[in-house]
Amino acid sequence: MLLKKTNIEEKLSRVKIGDLKSEELLREVRQILKTDYENEERIEKNISGGRKDVENRFDFDQLETDKIFHISQIKQICIDYRLRFLNSKYFKGDIPQEAIHKIKALEKNHAIEVKGFKIVAPSKLFKLKDKDDPLLFAPIGNDYFYLIHKWGDDLHPLRKILMWPFKNIINLTLLVLVMSYLVTLMVPSGLFSKTSSSSEFWIVCFFMFKSIAAVVIFYGFALGKNFNPAIWNSKYFNA
Repeated sequence: MLLKKTNIEEKLSRVKIGDLKSEELLREVRQILKTDYENEERIEKNISGGRKDVENRFDFDQLETDKIFHISQIKQICIDYRLRFLNSKYFKGDIPQEAIHKIKALEKNHAIEVKGFKIVAPSKLFKLKDKDDPLLFAPIGNDYFYLIHKWGDDLHPLRKILMWPFKNIINLTLLVLVMSYLVTLMVPSGLFSKTSSSSEFWIVCFFMFKSIAAVVIFYGFALGKNFNPAIWNSKYFNA
Protein backbone atom coordinates (compact mmCIF):
# COMPACT_ATOMS: atom_id res chain seq x y z
CA MET A 1 0.00 0.00 0.00
CA LEU A 2 1.43 3.25 -1.10
CA LEU A 3 1.25 6.19 1.31
CA LYS A 4 -0.19 9.44 0.03
CA LYS A 5 2.38 12.12 -0.52
CA THR A 6 2.30 15.16 1.70
CA ASN A 7 1.20 18.36 0.07
CA ILE A 8 3.20 20.94 1.96
CA GLU A 9 1.14 23.81 0.58
CA GLU A 10 -2.04 22.18 1.89
CA LYS A 11 -0.46 21.62 5.30
CA LEU A 12 0.68 25.23 5.38
CA SER A 13 -2.84 26.41 4.54
CA ARG A 14 -4.29 24.29 7.36
CA VAL A 15 -1.81 25.76 9.83
CA LYS A 16 -2.80 29.22 8.64
CA ILE A 17 -6.52 28.44 9.09
CA GLY A 18 -5.77 27.06 12.56
CA ASP A 19 -3.88 30.20 13.48
CA LEU A 20 -6.74 32.35 12.20
CA LYS A 21 -9.22 30.43 14.38
CA SER A 22 -6.92 30.85 17.37
CA GLU A 23 -6.60 34.57 16.73
CA GLU A 24 -10.38 34.87 16.26
CA LEU A 25 -10.95 33.02 19.52
CA LEU A 26 -8.41 35.23 21.24
CA ARG A 27 -10.15 38.33 19.91
CA GLU A 28 -13.51 37.05 21.11
CA VAL A 29 -12.13 36.33 24.59
CA ARG A 30 -10.45 39.73 24.68
CA GLN A 31 -13.71 41.41 23.64
CA ILE A 32 -15.68 39.50 26.30
CA LEU A 33 -13.18 40.48 28.98
CA LYS A 34 -13.17 44.08 27.78
CA THR A 35 -16.98 44.23 27.84
CA ASP A 36 -17.04 42.64 31.28
CA TYR A 37 -14.47 45.13 32.57
CA GLU A 38 -16.41 48.04 31.09
CA ASN A 39 -19.60 46.77 32.74
CA GLU A 40 -17.86 46.59 36.11
CA GLU A 41 -16.49 50.12 35.65
CA ARG A 42 -19.98 51.36 34.75
CA ILE A 43 -21.55 49.64 37.78
CA GLU A 44 -18.91 51.06 40.13
CA LYS A 45 -19.51 54.50 38.62
CA ASN A 46 -23.27 54.12 39.17
CA ILE A 47 -22.69 53.12 42.78
CA SER A 48 -20.32 56.01 43.47
CA GLY A 49 -22.67 58.38 41.65
CA GLY A 50 -25.70 57.58 43.79
CA ARG A 51 -28.37 59.22 41.62
CA LYS A 52 -31.64 60.18 43.30
CA ASP A 53 -35.24 59.43 42.28
CA VAL A 54 -34.39 56.47 40.07
CA GLU A 55 -36.75 53.57 39.42
CA ASN A 56 -35.32 50.35 38.00
CA ARG A 57 -37.67 48.48 35.66
CA PHE A 58 -37.11 45.00 37.04
CA ASP A 59 -38.91 41.93 35.74
CA PHE A 60 -40.97 41.19 38.86
CA ASP A 61 -41.36 37.53 37.92
CA GLN A 62 -37.61 37.09 38.43
CA LEU A 63 -37.31 38.99 41.72
CA GLU A 64 -37.02 37.19 45.05
CA THR A 65 -39.94 38.43 47.15
CA ASP A 66 -38.04 38.00 50.43
CA LYS A 67 -35.57 40.66 49.23
CA ILE A 68 -38.17 43.34 48.53
CA PHE A 69 -38.57 45.89 51.34
CA HIS A 70 -40.71 48.99 51.79
CA ILE A 71 -39.14 52.24 52.95
CA SER A 72 -41.13 52.05 56.22
CA GLN A 73 -39.55 48.66 57.04
CA ILE A 74 -36.06 49.95 56.30
CA LYS A 75 -36.75 53.06 58.40
CA GLN A 76 -37.86 50.94 61.37
CA ILE A 77 -34.68 48.86 61.29
CA CYS A 78 -32.52 51.96 60.97
CA ILE A 79 -34.22 53.57 63.97
CA ASP A 80 -34.02 50.43 66.12
CA TYR A 81 -30.33 49.83 65.43
CA ARG A 82 -29.22 53.45 64.82
CA LEU A 83 -28.27 52.93 61.18
CA ARG A 84 -28.43 55.20 58.17
CA PHE A 85 -30.06 54.67 54.78
CA LEU A 86 -28.23 56.88 52.30
CA ASN A 87 -27.30 57.13 48.64
CA SER A 88 -24.34 54.89 47.87
CA LYS A 89 -22.20 57.90 46.88
CA TYR A 90 -21.82 58.76 50.59
CA PHE A 91 -20.50 55.28 51.43
CA LYS A 92 -16.76 55.34 52.15
CA GLY A 93 -16.13 51.62 52.45
CA ASP A 94 -15.28 49.18 49.67
CA ILE A 95 -17.99 47.54 47.57
CA PRO A 96 -17.09 43.81 47.42
CA GLN A 97 -16.63 42.11 44.08
CA GLU A 98 -19.43 39.69 44.91
CA ALA A 99 -21.87 42.61 44.99
CA ILE A 100 -20.65 43.74 41.54
CA HIS A 101 -21.19 40.22 40.19
CA LYS A 102 -24.75 40.16 41.59
CA ILE A 103 -25.51 43.50 39.95
CA LYS A 104 -24.18 42.25 36.61
CA ALA A 105 -26.34 39.14 36.92
CA LEU A 106 -29.39 41.31 37.70
CA GLU A 107 -28.72 43.53 34.70
CA LYS A 108 -28.33 40.53 32.43
CA ASN A 109 -31.46 38.76 33.68
CA HIS A 110 -33.63 41.88 33.63
CA ALA A 111 -32.04 43.52 30.56
CA ILE A 112 -31.65 46.87 32.33
CA GLU A 113 -28.95 49.13 33.76
CA VAL A 114 -29.38 49.23 37.54
CA LYS A 115 -29.02 52.70 39.08
CA GLY A 116 -29.91 54.68 42.19
CA PHE A 117 -28.17 52.44 44.71
CA LYS A 118 -28.71 53.03 48.44
CA ILE A 119 -26.94 51.51 51.43
CA VAL A 120 -27.96 50.72 55.02
CA ALA A 121 -24.98 50.91 57.39
CA PRO A 122 -23.78 52.45 60.67
CA SER A 123 -23.03 56.19 60.50
CA LYS A 124 -19.28 55.68 60.76
CA LEU A 125 -19.23 53.65 57.54
CA PHE A 126 -20.30 56.74 55.66
CA LYS A 127 -17.12 58.49 56.85
CA LEU A 128 -14.46 55.81 57.18
CA LYS A 129 -13.92 52.10 56.67
CA ASP A 130 -15.10 49.60 59.24
CA LYS A 131 -16.19 45.98 59.41
CA ASP A 132 -19.90 46.19 60.26
CA ASP A 133 -22.50 44.92 57.84
CA PRO A 134 -23.74 47.21 55.05
CA LEU A 135 -26.76 46.32 52.89
CA LEU A 136 -26.88 47.36 49.22
CA PHE A 137 -30.32 48.23 47.80
CA ALA A 138 -31.67 49.26 44.42
CA PRO A 139 -34.94 51.21 44.12
CA ILE A 140 -37.87 49.43 42.49
CA GLY A 141 -40.36 52.27 42.67
CA ASN A 142 -43.26 53.40 44.87
CA ASP A 143 -40.94 53.46 47.93
CA TYR A 144 -39.92 49.81 47.53
CA PHE A 145 -36.30 48.66 47.40
CA TYR A 146 -34.63 45.42 46.35
CA LEU A 147 -31.84 44.00 48.52
CA ILE A 148 -28.94 43.10 46.25
CA HIS A 149 -26.14 42.16 48.63
CA LYS A 150 -25.07 42.13 52.28
CA TRP A 151 -21.43 41.89 53.32
CA GLY A 152 -19.17 42.25 56.34
CA ASP A 153 -19.80 41.04 59.88
CA ASP A 154 -23.18 40.96 61.61
CA LEU A 155 -24.09 43.66 64.09
CA HIS A 156 -23.48 43.11 67.78
CA PRO A 157 -26.39 41.09 69.26
CA LEU A 158 -26.98 43.78 71.91
CA ARG A 159 -26.86 46.73 69.49
CA LYS A 160 -30.65 47.17 69.46
CA ILE A 161 -30.71 47.33 73.28
CA LEU A 162 -27.69 49.65 73.41
CA MET A 163 -29.29 52.00 70.90
CA TRP A 164 -32.71 52.00 72.62
CA PRO A 165 -32.00 55.20 74.65
CA PHE A 166 -31.28 57.12 71.43
CA LYS A 167 -34.68 56.42 69.85
CA ASN A 168 -36.37 59.37 71.59
CA ILE A 169 -36.16 61.81 74.52
CA ILE A 170 -38.42 59.63 76.71
CA ASN A 171 -36.12 56.60 76.46
CA LEU A 172 -33.08 58.74 77.19
CA THR A 173 -34.76 60.34 80.21
CA LEU A 174 -35.72 56.93 81.58
CA LEU A 175 -32.12 55.76 81.21
CA VAL A 176 -30.82 58.82 83.07
CA LEU A 177 -33.38 58.23 85.83
CA VAL A 178 -32.34 54.60 86.24
CA MET A 179 -28.66 55.52 86.24
CA SER A 180 -29.30 58.25 88.84
CA TYR A 181 -31.15 55.79 91.08
CA LEU A 182 -28.37 53.18 90.83
CA VAL A 183 -25.63 55.73 91.50
CA THR A 184 -27.57 57.02 94.51
CA LEU A 185 -27.75 53.49 95.91
CA MET A 186 -23.94 53.41 95.86
CA VAL A 187 -23.68 56.55 98.01
CA PRO A 188 -22.98 55.54 101.64
CA SER A 189 -25.93 56.20 103.95
CA GLY A 190 -25.41 59.10 106.34
CA LEU A 191 -22.70 60.64 104.16
CA PHE A 192 -24.36 64.07 104.17
CA SER A 193 -26.07 63.87 107.57
CA LYS A 194 -25.83 61.89 110.79
CA THR A 195 -29.16 60.19 110.20
CA SER A 196 -30.22 58.68 106.90
CA SER A 197 -33.74 59.23 105.69
CA SER A 198 -35.81 58.74 102.56
CA SER A 199 -35.89 62.48 101.94
CA GLU A 200 -32.10 62.61 101.97
CA PHE A 201 -32.01 59.68 99.51
CA TRP A 202 -34.31 61.41 97.03
CA ILE A 203 -32.46 64.70 97.36
CA VAL A 204 -29.21 62.91 96.49
CA CYS A 205 -31.00 61.08 93.67
CA PHE A 206 -32.25 64.40 92.27
CA PHE A 207 -28.72 65.80 92.46
CA MET A 208 -27.36 62.75 90.63
CA PHE A 209 -30.09 63.08 87.99
CA LYS A 210 -29.15 66.71 87.32
CA SER A 211 -25.44 65.83 87.13
CA ILE A 212 -25.87 62.90 84.75
CA ALA A 213 -28.41 64.81 82.65
CA ALA A 214 -25.97 67.71 82.36
CA VAL A 215 -23.24 65.36 81.10
CA VAL A 216 -25.63 63.76 78.58
CA ILE A 217 -26.83 67.14 77.29
CA PHE A 218 -23.28 68.45 77.01
CA TYR A 219 -22.20 65.31 75.15
CA GLY A 220 -25.17 65.57 72.80
CA PHE A 221 -24.62 69.24 71.96
CA ALA A 222 -20.83 69.01 71.81
CA LEU A 223 -20.82 66.14 69.31
CA GLY A 224 -23.93 67.22 67.44
CA LYS A 225 -25.81 64.03 68.24
CA ASN A 226 -29.49 63.51 67.54
CA PHE A 227 -32.12 60.81 68.02
CA ASN A 228 -32.44 57.84 65.66
CA PRO A 229 -35.61 59.01 63.82
CA ALA A 230 -33.83 62.26 62.89
CA ILE A 231 -30.68 60.70 61.41
CA TRP A 232 -31.71 57.45 59.71
CA ASN A 233 -31.74 59.08 56.28
CA SER A 234 -29.67 62.20 56.96
CA LYS A 235 -26.47 62.76 54.98
CA TYR A 236 -25.09 65.24 57.52
CA PHE A 237 -22.46 64.19 60.05
CA ASN A 238 -23.83 66.31 62.89
CA ALA A 239 -27.47 65.30 62.36
